[in-house]
Amino acid sequence: MIRIASVPASHMYVRHLSSPDDAGTVTRLRDPVPADGAKVPGGWWPPVMLDPHWIAQNHKRFDVFHIHFGFDAITTDLLLEVIDELTRRDKPLIYTVHDLRNPHQPDPARHTRQQDVLVPAAHELVTLTPGAAEAIRDRWGRTAAVHPHPHVLDPNRIRRRRQQSSDFVVGVHVKSLRANMDPFPVLDALVETVGTLRDATLRVDVHDEIFDPANHFYAPRAGAKLLRYAEHSHVDLRVHPYFSDSQLWQYLSSLHASVLPYRFGTHSGWLEACFDLGTEVIAPSCGFYHEQRQCEVFDYSETAFGAESLDRAVRAVYNRMSRGTPSPRATWEQRHAERAELSRAHAALYEGVLA
Repeated sequence: MIRIASVPASHMYVRHLSSPDDAGTVTRLRDPVPADGAKVPGGWWPPVMLDPHWIAQNHKRFDVFHIHFGFDAITTDLLLEVIDELTRRDKPLIYTVHDLRNPHQPDPARHTRQQDVLVPAAHELVTLTPGAAEAIRDRWGRTAAVHPHPHVLDPNRIRRRRQQSSDFVVGVHVKSLRANMDPFPVLDALVETVGTLRDATLRVDVHDEIFDPANHFYAPRAGAKLLRYAEHSHVDLRVHPYFSDSQLWQYLSSLHASVLPYRFGTHSGWLEACFDLGTEVIAPSCGFYHEQRQCEVFDYSETAFGAESLDRAVRAVYNRMSRGTPSPRATWEQRHAERAELSRAHAALYEGVLA
């Protein structure tokens, strides 16, 4: 059995790299919980494994160190120490490049510095799309294996039939307005487009913490601007706490299309959840969302916005719904086979670096 220290192990993506039938030759250590219970905004804790002292004390418990997320919680100097300690203990490092640009950081400089450390140091690299692999090759001269994102929902939820509705609902969830989100040009355009469609609603969701002065994500001006969209009769604006998983799946299932208002980014687990549920995605042209799954694309980046392209994308989804054309949706059979192949591919990757 190959023992993997995954950073983090509890993330859905990492958990769904295991065999769907509890078979295979790989086991992953559980995430250690910080002794002080420290957490950052959003409720997760900085990965305890990303510490040279933890590696020194626990190196006999794992064979391979695999980084996915969480290194933004430590400094570049500490990351260098982590890599030095792994080298000292003769532990191979694998890095899955989920984000070429950190969606939580407005300035890419820090993420770039950290990846300039991680990518050259990794024994093997993985990413999710061919476009991302090409960007890695261009930037660092490294080859990354390309493996798709696994399913997000559980088998029973993927199998469940969607509720039929004659109303057309386009959703934009601005969450807590993380750094890569700029919803206002998107919402302004959608108010116009959706207002011209029969039996159509624009649903806008936002976390209530942006209205809390004591919260890290307090954004009163943006909050006030969002509230004004409720003045339109075809806009359904909802302010609420974070959804539970079941609430999130119910929300996504209630939409015909989910629009991602991202100025920058790379890949999306949200998009994969929509694919599991049969909710169409209208994704920005930045990043490589369009290479993950079939979706509509509109022009949106840090330097451009194409309102006409967003209008066309919404109308394309609306027209398909009007014709009764099924939206792209995963089946559990497809997702099961995909996950089994992901499990085999990662086992082979681990065996390769150990050899």
